[in-house]
Amino acid sequence: MSLFKARDWWSAALGEGEEFDQGCLCVGDVDNSGSGHDKVVVGSYMGMLRIFAPHANKSSEGVPVEAQLLEVQLQNAIIQVEIGKFVSCSELLHLAVLHPRKLSVYSVSGTAGNVEHGDQYQLKLVYEHSLQRTACSMTYGTFGGVTGHHSLCIQSMDGMLMFFEQDSYSFGRFLPGFLLPGPLVYNHRTDSFLTVSSARQLESYKYETLAVATDAENRQDPDLPLKTGGKRLTPDWTFVLGEQALDLCVPTFSHSCASIFVLGERNLYCFRDNGQIRFMKKLEFNPSCFLPYTTVMDGTTNLLLCNHTNMLLVYQDVTLKWAAQLSCVPVAVRVANFPELKGVVVTLSSDGHLLCSYMGTDPSFFSTPKVDAREADYEQVDTEMKKLQKFIREATRTQDILPKTDAEEDLIITAAVSSSMDSPSQALIPDLDGLPVPSVTVQLTVKASCVMQSSKLTVGVQPPLAVTQDQFVLEPMGFGASVVVEFSAFLNGRYPPADLTGDVTVSYSSPTGVPRVHQSRFSLPLALICVPSSPNKNTRFKISVDTNQPPVDLASVFPEFTADSEDKDGNGLAFQFLSGGKVSVQASKTSQRYRLQSDSFEDIWLVVKELIRRFDDHFHKLGVKDFKKSFSGPVPLQDYFLSVDHHFQLRVSAQQYQDLLSERAVQFRAIQRRLLTRFKDKTPAPLQNLDTLLDATYSQVIALAEAAEENRVQLEEAFVRLRSATHLLVLLLSLWQGLNPEQTAILEATLLPLLQDTPQLGWEESCDAAVSHLLRTCLSRSQKDQATSLAQTGSPVLGLPQDTSRLKKHITLMCERIGKGGRLSLAAEANVQVPAQVQNLAAPGGVEPISESAGDQEELALPQEAAKFIKKKQASKKVKKDKEKKEVSPEASVKEEGAEEVKKEKKESSKEKKESKKESSKEEGKKESRKESSSSSSKEKKESSKEKKDKDKEASKEAGGDKKVSRKSSVKVKEKKKEPEAGDG
Repeated sequence: MSLFKARDWWSAALGEGEEFDQGCLCVGDVDNSGSGHDKVVVGSYMGMLRIFAPHANKSSEGVPVEAQLLEVQLQNAIIQVEIGKFVSCSELLHLAVLHPRKLSVYSVSGTAGNVEHGDQYQLKLVYEHSLQRTACSMTYGTFGGVTGHHSLCIQSMDGMLMFFEQDSYSFGRFLPGFLLPGPLVYNHRTDSFLTVSSARQLESYKYETLAVATDAENRQDPDLPLKTGGKRLTPDWTFVLGEQALDLCVPTFSHSCASIFVLGERNLYCFRDNGQIRFMKKLEFNPSCFLPYTTVMDGTTNLLLCNHTNMLLVYQDVTLKWAAQLSCVPVAVRVANFPELKGVVVTLSSDGHLLCSYMGTDPSFFSTPKVDAREADYEQVDTEMKKLQKFIREATRTQDILPKTDAEEDLIITAAVSSSMDSPSQALIPDLDGLPVPSVTVQLTVKASCVMQSSKLTVGVQPPLAVTQDQFVLEPMGFGASVVVEFSAFLNGRYPPADLTGDVTVSYSSPTGVPRVHQSRFSLPLALICVPSSPNKNTRFKISVDTNQPPVDLASVFPEFTADSEDKDGNGLAFQFLSGGKVSVQASKTSQRYRLQSDSFEDIWLVVKELIRRFDDHFHKLGVKDFKKSFSGPVPLQDYFLSVDHHFQLRVSAQQYQDLLSERAVQFRAIQRRLLTRFKDKTPAPLQNLDTLLDATYSQVIALAEAAEENRVQLEEAFVRLRSATHLLVLLLSLWQGLNPEQTAILEATLLPLLQDTPQLGWEESCDAAVSHLLRTCLSRSQKDQATSLAQTGSPVLGLPQDTSRLKKHITLMCERIGKGGRLSLAAEANVQVPAQVQNLAAPGGVEPISESAGDQEELALPQEAAKFIKKKQASKKVKKDKEKKEVSPEASVKEEGAEEVKKEKKESSKEKKESKKESSKEEGKKESRKESSSSSSKEKKESSKEKKDKDKEASKEAGGDKKVSRKSSVKVKEKKKEPEAGDG
């Protein structure tokens, strides 16, 4: 007894010399018994119609009389049988029988018998249609979206589709380029018909397109009534198969897996409803029929596939799950439910062998002979036991170290944002430039799982967004109690925010008095800050986002922004911000690209973020798992640097206003003291225009204060716009290089280290320090450079830089290294081993840390080129002697020599170490020559000072234009001083 053999449950041999084909078998509750059990309907080319209700263990070589409900000899050959709701004003199932020149619809009814012969079944003709053309096949469904009954579509041998709606003929259409008929099926999800033409391509025709197409009389059809008008019939989409199809099937058992299956002569195809191929399976046998029957896993479909080697194969998409041997070659296969057994496989062969079978095993009484038991390998058992004990110890140790969290949260916060705007609006600003400012209601539900006391709820949104109430005091809550809080959010400024998310924080005390905090987030709709508008063609900034899926109708993705849009084809969309900016989105008709353009670089951020989020949701609903988006570059750094420069200029202006206010305030107090002294004097003296000077100074203080306040407001707006531009840059970098969420978070934390600007610490210096840290660690050129930077200790004091050239240079360098494959990782620092020579740098008495303010920091980008330049430019001995005499103390010179020796030990080979000893001996000779040069004339001093200035100019050019170079804070500068002497020696 083989495991891989179908178990016969019921079988019958139908007639002698009769022929059957693919459409001659169907299953269903044709007699409307209401029990949910199926009957098997079989029609033959000889005109015999049979209906069976199989029972277990009731089979014989001929036709089992107990299971046969009805047998009728019809006048014409039966091409196809189907069960459906084919009668108007009736919910009952009827049987449609297709003959070569006639379509008949029957009702099957049964009456209980009073004698031992059992129940009696009758076949009654409801209506029939005479066909003008020879029929080939038919399909049925709810054409046009009509529910409650089914319509029929018959394909003729010469390529005409004839549509019947119950007992009336609707219309007929010829398929273009028709030669031979192929399989025909109806897709109810898209209301379209699918067929495989003689050109060996899968074609899809919309029912609406067929209804308005050119009428059938245009192709030698004088019998049908003439009609005028209509359009040329063209398919909705096509797909070239390259082989003839045996069968088509559109499963209806699951909406989550919307697929179209095509069985070819050598391949099995699966398509989406839009014509995109999901997968293709190459078959190593000749298939005969197939049937998709269920969905076991989400997104997959199980199907039965029969071949000419008498095999019944079960596939899950492209994976073979089971194989069973049949007794014949099936031409049709169905799955039915019977009273004794569910999920029975019903197969019909071309010579009339009807078989009901199932896959599995029957009980076997065969017992295997007893074999001698092997002796246990105690060493192997002991090794496995030790391994398991090691795993247990590690697991228990981890549980003791990590904090134990509660299995259930003490507090659950649920945020629900209204889908429609408030009426009337709660905004403080009624309108901006004629556009009304809307508001949206946010409902927060706080549910407690324990006793809560002293509860306070705080709501925070990004500026310039505001809420009607940002703090709520909650009453003490018991177990299971809930509180609902409502507030409205709106735009309260003339510029868009950097983020539409809001934060909810609830602080409370547990029953034991322990203070706790729970946080949650909610997202506000894009319609809160912008309205639909007409797209702009000529804009300043443009960004293109590529995808790997066909273009999406933007009207379906943004339904709330298409009501007033002038572009009705769905390819273009425009967002008019209430603050005045406008962003246009254009979908390419030929490629998978979307272009976003605007006159403001920062305004693109919120739109592209919402676009990507909605695309992810759209393709996730369609079941697309491999959706990818990308940015082909180049990264718009120059556009981004405009926002950086604008923000920096406002910070400089704020500092200047602060200095001027301090000066005027000092002047104002000085004038007040003078006047007070004059007023206290017993002998009156003239004021000497001090009162006029006091009034003028007061006016200047007020004017400067107003200007400083206006500059502060502009600075807040500039920082929000800078955050938007930075978010956009991070998004483009992640799309450009395909960064994962962890790397994107590191990049965002690097470029956005602050949530707000302060006079003491601003964005520029914080971002520069973070970017420099990345360039020295995970984005460094080599592990040696990374280890050197990790060994240096100390951190500089951050302050407002002189300009943004250094910051822009570092950001550009970071983008270049990321583009060349640099990996963003915080764990890279811990993985680098610091060499012993480098460890000496951080030891006491070693080299001092590198200062961030030193001019030699520009060597971070090009250290090799700078080293070459230093070796070429060397000063004279006399200049170095005079300079060291004035600037370098004996202790400092010893430190310089030690630092130089450490550098040479790290960079040079063993031969270079010997040369360094010679150079150090030459340097000792130079120290003696320094004493002799102390008695040099004043003329030589003047010449040396002149040469020193020339040398300083060259060094300033070499360091990138920095004005000041620190002597003690940089190891590189000391190395520059030593190398010319070594070269001269």
